[in-house]
Amino acid sequence: MKIYNSYTDSIEEFKTKHPNQVNMYVCGPTVYNFIHIGNARPAVFFDTVRRYFESKNYKVNFASNFTDVDDKIIKKALEENKPELEISSFYIDAYLNDLESLNCKTDYTKPKVTEYMKPIIKYISNLVNKGYAYKINGDVYFRVTKVKEYGALSNRKIDDLISGSRVDINDDKENPLDFTLWKQTNEGLNFDSPFSKGRPGWHTECVVMIDSIFGEEIDIHGGGSDLKFPHHENEIAQGRATHNHRVARYWMHNGRLNMKNTKMSKSLGNVILVKNVYEKMPLRYFLLSTHYRTPLSYSEDVFSMYIKEWEKLEKTYKALFFKLDIINEMNPNIDITNEQIIREVNSFKEAMDNDFNTANAITSLQALLKITNITLRQKDNFDILNQLLKALNYMIDILGFKLEVNKISNEDRNTYQKWKEARKNKDFKSADQYREILMEKGII
Repeated sequence: MKIYNSYTDSIEEFKTKHPNQVNMYVCGPTVYNFIHIGNARPAVFFDTVRRYFESKNYKVNFASNFTDVDDKIIKKALEENKPELEISSFYIDAYLNDLESLNCKTDYTKPKVTEYMKPIIKYISNLVNKGYAYKINGDVYFRVTKVKEYGALSNRKIDDLISGSRVDINDDKENPLDFTLWKQTNEGLNFDSPFSKGRPGWHTECVVMIDSIFGEEIDIHGGGSDLKFPHHENEIAQGRATHNHRVARYWMHNGRLNMKNTKMSKSLGNVILVKNVYEKMPLRYFLLSTHYRTPLSYSEDVFSMYIKEWEKLEKTYKALFFKLDIINEMNPNIDITNEQIIREVNSFKEAMDNDFNTANAITSLQALLKITNITLRQKDNFDILNQLLKALNYMIDILGFKLEVNKISNEDRNTYQKWKEARKNKDFKSADQYREILMEKGII
């Protein structure tokens, strides 16, 4: 199995620190608003990564945080005249509802920054004591030049960064690159610390939660490509200073989602909220249709294409499921022996083993659907049909596609038999009545 490691800028063989166990952390949202479909891309992709590891019998320890104290949350709280924690709690629930609507698993560790204030303060104090951080007027800053590897993730040199435009101008700092670990403030939610009353800097929160939850360098740290610098670069700097490791063995970053060649962003106002998208599974299909490191472009025309692709998948799957279920021929324990089916399953696995290439994996799924449609039109071969169903279930579960299909009742089974008999006896009036009942229930 191979993964592109953003830190080394290369494809590497994936090896876990512990046998048959994957420790993963993905940067989560700052909870002050509903998420848009660009925010959903990392959630859906890394959920798929988790699913694939689990299909290979790894134990996956998955964590993704909530930043529930932030200037944006303070602003929202003032606008709505509500406590900040009420705002963050509401949008945490909204986020999890959106994830569940996209069939993302939500049974993972969900640390909140406000719950980790003691270890955050302890972590910052340790950096000060080791000389990697310094205090000025109640604020605490990290000395970037103390970490010789700084810039390795984003392939940037310190001298270039100092002259760049993305560096804050602050006369108090020893170096314009030094980033905030603790900010003195009386505005909004704040906390007592040995430095001042205030709150932590964004770049310290994730690295401390990883340290607290996992207690060691993890296997995978994921997030959007826009987090590579400065957020993830600054996490690594603190990991180097504290434990002499880079926080994660493999760093993975998904490409951004564009709308009309412009990054989808709340600040730009060109967003489509997940909660406003009715076709949730086509959305998941769309988000996985392109390799995760490649930018993805949204348009109504493109999305409508994936709605149609989803409808094809749904129609074929249901036809196969009901074909087997209606006459009690379903066998979930069957072995897959058919060469065509084995070829597509192996092709699917190869795509996922090659840096989680979901685009190629979906191509294998579509090829299997074509085989299914051909087989359904031929003389009943329940052995092959069961193998197809098992293979489809394997692929669909890893990709996280949710299909609403209910087992057929004995009453519906009897109706189906009456429909077949009426057709055989050329009793077209009765056949039409039975057919209408079966169609209403989505059986035929």
